[in-house]
Amino acid sequence: MTVRESYAGSEGHAAVTPAGSTDPAGSTAKPASRASNPGLGLGGRCAMGLAGLAVLLALWWLGTDVFSPAGSMARRFSPGATFLSLAELLTASDLPLHILVSLRRIAVGLGFALLIGVPLGLAIGSWRRLEATLSPAMQFLRMISPLSWMPIAVMVFGVGDDPVYFLLTFAAVWPIVLNTAAGVQQLDPRWLQLAQSVAATRWETLRSVILPGVLGHILTGVRLAIGILWIVLVPCEMLGVSAGMGYFILDTRDRLAYSELMAMVLMIGVLGFLLDAAARALYRYWRG
Repeated sequence: MTVRESYAGSEGHAAVTPAGSTDPAGSTAKPASRASNPGLGLGGRCAMGLAGLAVLLALWWLGTDVFSPAGSMARRFSPGATFLSLAELLTASDLPLHILVSLRRIAVGLGFALLIGVPLGLAIGSWRRLEATLSPAMQFLRMISPLSWMPIAVMVFGVGDDPVYFLLTFAAVWPIVLNTAAGVQQLDPRWLQLAQSVAATRWETLRSVILPGVLGHILTGVRLAIGILWIVLVPCEMLGVSAGMGYFILDTRDRLAYSELMAMVLMIGVLGFLLDAAARALYRYWRG
């Protein structure tokens, strides 16, 4: 399976020319904006989204407070107790510190993945022989769950942040590599010919043609990587670290603080939603 086959049809792969530039035929190429429903404005979408969240909250309440027998374990995870614990944790505990530690690990893991994934993706997309050589190995490695490397990471890197950074980087690098390579392969060859015709150096071609042309693909890979990172983060933070959201969940379990545990689960969902929204906003900003 090639890079093109793996990520064909992914979001953002329509851009084949640098944003806002003029193609060799003389027309101005602008990234196409996402089609929106003319009958549903921003207010309507927000209202429908809030309605969906309200339904989810109602199901949570019914499952814990209405249909669960009195004194059952499920009642300890009720929305009322969870929101009370969440308010207390945000104002009178070290939960904000744990959140900041987790966000720092996400940033470091994503940074390493970009440093590795973008150059590797550019190289694979530019040389078909390199793609043919590395594609089977990459497909094999990316199919291995990052969590399966946890014991090996601890044995190699020890206890602390280093194994967490390794696991997060391993999880995030593949969507960035594959999307970047697919973006290079889908560049309009006329742009590369134009760069050659004006005697542009390789660095000038990379900076002025290739990178602007594949930026949308890179941002798509970043969004996919953030989603994977957020899923892998919590179990990674159970590797003997002393801070972070995964550590906080283990701590609440050991203290039998079930409402705080559920509050942490709720906070993980909220933060993950905000990170994905930020990635989508960055992509929309690039597309104009």
